[in-house]
Amino acid sequence: MSSSESQDPAAAASEAQISKKAAKKEAAKQDKLRRRQEIAAASAATANLSVDEADPLAANYGDVPLVELQSKTPTDVGEWTRVESLGAALENKTVLIRGRAQTIRPVGKKMAFLVIREHGYTVQCLVQAQPDTVSPQMVKFAAALNRESIVDVEGAVSIPAAPIKGATQQVEIQVRKLYCISRAVPTLPINLEDAARSEVEIEKALQAGEQLVRVNQDTRLNFRVLDVRTPANQGIFRVQSHVANAFRQFLLSEGFCEIHTPKLIAGSSEGGASVFRLDYKGQPACLAQSPQLHKQMSICGDFGRVFEIGPVFRAEDSYTHRHLCEFTGLDVEMEIKKHYFEVMDVVDRLFVAMFDSLNQHCKKDLEAVGSQYPFEPLKYLRNTLRLTYEEGIQMLKDVGVEIEPFGDLNTEAERKLGQLVLEKYGTEFYILHRYPLAVRPFYTMPCYDNPSYSNSFDVFIRGEEIISGAQRVHVPEFLEQRAAACGIDVKTISTYIDSFRYGAPPHGGFGVGLERVVMLFCGLNNIRKTSLFPRDPLRIAP
Repeated sequence: MSSSESQDPAAAASEAQISKKAAKKEAAKQDKLRRRQEIAAASAATANLSVDEADPLAANYGDVPLVELQSKTPTDVGEWTRVESLGAALENKTVLIRGRAQTIRPVGKKMAFLVIREHGYTVQCLVQAQPDTVSPQMVKFAAALNRESIVDVEGAVSIPAAPIKGATQQVEIQVRKLYCISRAVPTLPINLEDAARSEVEIEKALQAGEQLVRVNQDTRLNFRVLDVRTPANQGIFRVQSHVANAFRQFLLSEGFCEIHTPKLIAGSSEGGASVFRLDYKGQPACLAQSPQLHKQMSICGDFGRVFEIGPVFRAEDSYTHRHLCEFTGLDVEMEIKKHYFEVMDVVDRLFVAMFDSLNQHCKKDLEAVGSQYPFEPLKYLRNTLRLTYEEGIQMLKDVGVEIEPFGDLNTEAERKLGQLVLEKYGTEFYILHRYPLAVRPFYTMPCYDNPSYSNSFDVFIRGEEIISGAQRVHVPEFLEQRAAACGIDVKTISTYIDSFRYGAPPHGGFGVGLERVVMLFCGLNNIRKTSLFPRDPLRIAP
């Protein structure tokens, strides 16, 4: 008798039940697909019917065919007007703009209002039936547009009698031509109005007995391409761009040279287990935890002062509000003449200049961030406060917080110390230096007077660490001892150590995470808000 013939009845019944469930699941899947196809077909039908072939004004509106979008005809960019530039000075002038249809509001059959958005700026557009320019069919076409579709609008600028509440620009465009460049799907996975709503608005609505949609973080990140269109997110990433540019421009003005180091390396650059390991053509390799080794080698190559802006990879399983597996590192390395304080001096001047620049040049972006995520402006001094690690520990002990003398500060201790510093010194930005050697990387130089401490420092914003820096060990024999003591296979970093055998100047540097600077400057509660497409232990897409 075959195995199929001798099958247990209970097993057969179980298998039948599983098959039934699978069939039911497949049927539901097909039904969902059918509904989607019906919606798409209805949308296509609406698009096709929106342009009436009998309409003598049909050339003034419609969906632009693909062939016209394949760089068919060169155009003069000067023909276009940015939404940001629309103002009273353009009254009665004809303008051509491109943007997204943020809102569509039909008023009867002969009038529709559109709000067009371009890079965070919005303008109200009126599509009203007019002899010889705008037909009722064109109004119908405008009313049938899907939100977030990209459109070209041509029309005359007018100044309305009453202020416009729903747009940034206080002018209105009397539409004469309207073309859809790219249609968004009829139903978006997240509503931008919901995604732009603040917690304050949501809480007020709840108190009033009204329930508003709250878009959670995972949903935002799953549909990040929509989420980043909100005013706050536009502000966050424009602030981030300014931080990177301010960092670069300041260092260039101080005689630094920008470098670009490899991210595929033979050995761990920081030590420890938090390293992504991979096969490199049959050889073991890692993703760089920092550009540390190569920026030091650049100093040995006589560049004197170097910096880099580039990706950093950490394979640590940190499910916190401030850790990522990939972030953008802002790294600096420089020769020092006498003391590691020379590096701290650069940190002081760099960040005060950066904060000043942000406050001066990013007011609109910071306001956009604050409207959804309210925060107090960062408090900082013209000359940055410096405390030794021992002084910081003593401040904590004085209020009953016990810290291991040669251990590191945990998150709670950092926050408490930040609170104490703010109360005593009136600043949320300060430097803590002379850390215990045991909690620093292998390449950190010990203090001359007590080898239990090191010539190193951390920098804090709003009670959270953002920068680690130090004087480096530049003596190869001592460097080998330190690496071995930290559990690093010296063979994997032999080229790094050898670079110090040919004459190496005393030097030091620091590294800071771009996303963390923006998060803390803007008082945000999660670093994923400041990473365009974040990578953490649970997320590798989109």
